[in-house]
Amino acid sequence: MWVLTKLWYMRSQVHSLYRNYRSPEELCPVADMEQVPATGRLVQITVTDGYDVKGFKGETPVTFIRAEFNQVVLGDSAKITVSPEGTAKYNFTSSFEFNPEGGITLDDIAHKPVFLTMSEVLPKEKKQKDEKTLVLGQAVVDLLPLLEGESSFEMKVPLHPVPGSPFENLRPGVKQCSLAVKVFVAEPLLTTAQVLGGNLLKVTLEAAYSVPESFIPLGPLQNYMVGLQVPSLGEKDYPILFKNGTLKLGGEREPVPRPKKWPIANILAPGANNIPDAFIVGGPYEEEEGELNHPEDREFRNQAECIKKRIIWDLESRCYLDPPAVVSFQKRIGDCRLWPVEITRVPLVTAPKGKAGKLDKIEDESQPSFHGVAYVNMVPLLYPGVKRIRGAFHVYPYLDSTVYEKTKCLSSLFRDTTHHIIQNNKIGGVNSPLAKVVVSKNLKEDKTVKEKDVDGKFKPVDAQAASIKSQSSDTPLDGEAPLSHNLEGQQYVEAGTYIVLEIELDKALVPKRMPEELARRVKEMIPPRPPLTRRTGGAQKAVSDYHMQIKNISRSILDEYHRMFGKQVTKLGSDIDSETLEEQKCQLNYELNCSGKYFAFKEQLKHAVVKIVREKYLKTTSFESQEELQTFISELYVFLVDQMHVALNQTMPDDVQGAISTIPTSSEQLRLFAFEAEVNENFEMAAVYYEERLVREPQNLDHWIDYGAFCLLTEDNIKAQECFRKALSLNESHIHSLLLCGVLAVMMENYEQAEIFFEDATCLEPTSVVAWTLLGLYYEIQNNDIRMEMAFHEASKQLQARMVQTQVSKQKSTGAVEYVEEARKIESILIPWGATNGSSATAFKTEAPAAPGPALSILDEFLEESSKLQSESQEPILGAQPQDPTVVLKTSNTFLKEISEKKEASKGQDSSAFLHPSPYFGVSQTPTTIFMETIRFLMKVNAVQYMHRALAHEVLCPQGGPSCEYYLVLAQTHLLKKDFAKTEEYLQLAAQMDYLNPNVWGLKGHLYFLSGNHAEAKACYERTISFVVDASEMHFIFLRLGLIYLEEKEYEKAKKTYMQVCKRSPSCLTWLGLGIACYRLEELTEAEDALSEANALNNYNAEVWAYLALVCLKAGRQLEAEQAYKYTIKLKLKDEALLAEIHMVQETVGFGNPSF
Repeated sequence: MWVLTKLWYMRSQVHSLYRNYRSPEELCPVADMEQVPATGRLVQITVTDGYDVKGFKGETPVTFIRAEFNQVVLGDSAKITVSPEGTAKYNFTSSFEFNPEGGITLDDIAHKPVFLTMSEVLPKEKKQKDEKTLVLGQAVVDLLPLLEGESSFEMKVPLHPVPGSPFENLRPGVKQCSLAVKVFVAEPLLTTAQVLGGNLLKVTLEAAYSVPESFIPLGPLQNYMVGLQVPSLGEKDYPILFKNGTLKLGGEREPVPRPKKWPIANILAPGANNIPDAFIVGGPYEEEEGELNHPEDREFRNQAECIKKRIIWDLESRCYLDPPAVVSFQKRIGDCRLWPVEITRVPLVTAPKGKAGKLDKIEDESQPSFHGVAYVNMVPLLYPGVKRIRGAFHVYPYLDSTVYEKTKCLSSLFRDTTHHIIQNNKIGGVNSPLAKVVVSKNLKEDKTVKEKDVDGKFKPVDAQAASIKSQSSDTPLDGEAPLSHNLEGQQYVEAGTYIVLEIELDKALVPKRMPEELARRVKEMIPPRPPLTRRTGGAQKAVSDYHMQIKNISRSILDEYHRMFGKQVTKLGSDIDSETLEEQKCQLNYELNCSGKYFAFKEQLKHAVVKIVREKYLKTTSFESQEELQTFISELYVFLVDQMHVALNQTMPDDVQGAISTIPTSSEQLRLFAFEAEVNENFEMAAVYYEERLVREPQNLDHWIDYGAFCLLTEDNIKAQECFRKALSLNESHIHSLLLCGVLAVMMENYEQAEIFFEDATCLEPTSVVAWTLLGLYYEIQNNDIRMEMAFHEASKQLQARMVQTQVSKQKSTGAVEYVEEARKIESILIPWGATNGSSATAFKTEAPAAPGPALSILDEFLEESSKLQSESQEPILGAQPQDPTVVLKTSNTFLKEISEKKEASKGQDSSAFLHPSPYFGVSQTPTTIFMETIRFLMKVNAVQYMHRALAHEVLCPQGGPSCEYYLVLAQTHLLKKDFAKTEEYLQLAAQMDYLNPNVWGLKGHLYFLSGNHAEAKACYERTISFVVDASEMHFIFLRLGLIYLEEKEYEKAKKTYMQVCKRSPSCLTWLGLGIACYRLEELTEAEDALSEANALNNYNAEVWAYLALVCLKAGRQLEAEQAYKYTIKLKLKDEALLAEIHMVQETVGFGNPSF
């Protein structure tokens, strides 16, 4: 009976093989591959043991294992009785021959597992001739390690129960039955070159959502299939097919994570369908690479994936790519960015018994219905380090012209090979290369689809025009042949059908540099700064510091004495008696104690005394007795008093009298003074201030970056590069230093170094929008469109995530509901650049391509429209709500004021010749783009040459375009060149877009001021300071407005203006302007105070000395007047009118000029 059972099983297998027969050419997609030897290799699968085995009847059942691979039985094990402990020693070995030339191929091993079926042999009953067997379960052995270069491996695989098996419903805590399996091959299936150069492609088809309403589960059974072609060796493509999709009515979302399934049908155990350790995990829509990853798509996808009908596959198919196939795969992606993924529906027809011929006839006549296609952008697989793309892709009607235009594909996987697909209809998604191509036929129209009016039929297409555009920036689909050629496929568009697909590679096609390698390359170019030598102080240094503190304190006490008794001492001269001195001493002590200065002096001296105790007396521990402490204090007191006298004796009287009290300046003040020097084109003085900052804090990165930016302003690129590299040597992880080194490398045409700097910056800070954008601009210079698109897409994604996070934080902190709507508005505006899969890198290149394409015509139309809009709107845009959405992006929005970034501290950043670049944002700001954010960064560091490329992208960017801020930046760059005509033109355009922007009026004032039209400049400046919201930089607006008031002799207004700016950001120029205004108002005391402040901040300003001389002349102080005049002449005052005024006053009072 066992023999008869075996014969019956072999007969069924023969029938199965006959139905699914494929020629050797079909079974071997890489038959001409030279790397694989022609001889076959035996792959052995050994089942050693079974654990926790149970049967239907009894505690010690008799079981056996059947091994199957590629729908062929490899053999059965001996019948083994299970021990009472549930273990079974099978030691069963089966094998199959791997022979790529005419048998089992690498692709079969890649996506087909070995099935181990465990069956129980039931005891014979009375009058029973044959033994009965019942299947207990199936185990799955994945052979994928053989494609990773291994020749043997062991694993413990679980036994998945079949329905009704005793393993099906185990109690909690009961172990699942498992099998110990060994796989062995005499030598590896792949050579070392194949392992290193080959790759494994995994394609996962999850589902098709929002399928047409005509898809109903009732009626004839349908086979829902999806397929795509993978390039192989030669001109032949290797198809990957997914079959037997399950139509579901919806009502709930598919669970995640859920297991991926084998693309194989007729698996006995439901659990054996699942691929081990492979799951569909889903993820946020925004992180996908497909077409429906925009904020406006979220609501539709939620409805489609929860409520609407869908077709579920959850299948993963694998395909091995040998090294030549990898090269072909990569080249095909570069040549054809979009790949067609076809979808169709084939009816499952069951022929009556004895009518096989009729079945064949039906199959021959059948054509795929509902033939659609999705266009998958494969370009992200060419991004460095990218191994996986996943996303949702729209399904469109399959039209030959459209498919060829977008994908350069000449044949249809389903329509041209329908007969072969139907013949293999029961394989269930197995990869099956096509042997021949059948002549194309037109699809038959579905009789159930009623014809509609033309307008009503094509209206949904117009609504989705944006998403139907070619992902390689080709012409949109509305220029295609009439869609009536595929009425069934048109239903996909009407229903909004999309498929969710994942494509994954084992290794990235383009390897990405590791952060360690980038850090090493940066160190090679810029060696890290050696650590500072540790300061060692001895006894002599401690005493010297003590002397210095004594001198400083003594000078401070003398200054206090001079403030209290200076006038009294001047009157009495040397006639002061001892009683008066004693009284002054008591008053001075009282003042020092009351004001707290005595305590401050004591604290100032404490550190020096502690150093003497430690370094000279070597006392670092506590004293053992009180007597020892008193003795030490007495000795220390004598020493300190002696050293105090030594320090005081070293301080000469002339030194004390000549000591000038200085106002300590902070680093930010020095930076402001440097900006003011740039305003006056005094670059030598500006360099002095920058160098002073470096001397004070040589380890401060910002000081080096500011100095480098100043060198860029003066076009000294060599010194700028030295400064940026110095900053980077102090901190190799400083992002701005890396980016600036990269910018300088590009400007100096050291492109290899620039790429290292930019890539290192993106590795260290992957969320930096500026880093990714600068990297994209670099790739554009290198004409690397794919990597440029990758960098811009990543920058847009990071910017969108940051803006959404900002709005969520605001919503949480304020509890205001409107912030949620604002976040949605921002999300809808900040569509990731390049992530739409309907745009191409070449469409937004700043350099014109060789031949103008449809995309450029669209851009020209956009620019034409915007220019027309600007020319028509001569009146300022104040409150009108434009109908064109492109205008809405450019107008001032109140909610954008709330989300604008905080402006920087008020610093002088303009220049009469070179206005220091500063970003004009913070007021009525349009939605930020990656290019505008990069422009702000480049403006801060004066990288004007590199900035023009970003400006070109900003005007072409769909989310950007000409905005108020864009025109302000252009106006500022032209103002740097003193191109006043262009500056005025761009400012006019900026004012049309945002008439109430104070930055527009401030820059207008600078334009008129520098061109000599002080009357217009005055009006603009007054309008600027009258706004509730300040302009980005108010310092020079106040300075220049005050100067105009002085010229027009409006001294009260000038005094008020200068007092405002002195409170905001005091400097030598602000105090000088206040002193001049007070002098002209005959307020000599106030004028002297203001001029003294100015002189303390900068005693090299000749104009300050000149007005001090005038004040002293009118106050009758001859000695001080002569001293001030002497420094005025020494510093070479250039104002001849002011010098003449000094001479006239000197002649009037009769002193002040020692030369006559």
